[in-house]
Amino acid sequence: MVRLVGENINQDIYPLREALTIAREIGLDLVEISPTANPPVCRVLDYKKFLFEQKKKQKEIKAKSAKIVVKEIRLGPNTDDHDFDFKLKHAIKFLEDGAKVKVDVFFRGRSIVYKDQGELILLKFAQELEEYGKVEQLPKLEGKRMIMMVAPKK
Repeated sequence: MVRLVGENINQDIYPLREALTIAREIGLDLVEISPTANPPVCRVLDYKKFLFEQKKKQKEIKAKSAKIVVKEIRLGPNTDDHDFDFKLKHAIKFLEDGAKVKVDVFFRGRSIVYKDQGELILLKFAQELEEYGKVEQLPKLEGKRMIMMVAPKK
């Protein structure tokens, strides 16, 4: 026994064979919708069309989901003012376009001695970007890099 639902059908409880016969007469498929219900619920519909519409909905959901882009800007511990301003302009453009910005100071060789200088540069960078984005991750040393993440303001 199954509960039969669908368009142009008397919604009632039928034996399984009768439900299959009704579906065949209409030229559609019998699909089990809720197997755990008592009695199980079956719907009369065009299964291929149903699958197509499900696929279409999934595509729409995927298209609407936001894709997060991360742009990377690399500085040195002794970056000069002009280079700093140049990279800052790029970061502002990236944030205005809606991308996250990953700013890192790369320490080459013995320049790891200037950790505090690298942190100061990153904090200055964050301060300059304050009106365009918010700091998501404060400067953190990972190996020979000090990394900071800045997310755009909505």
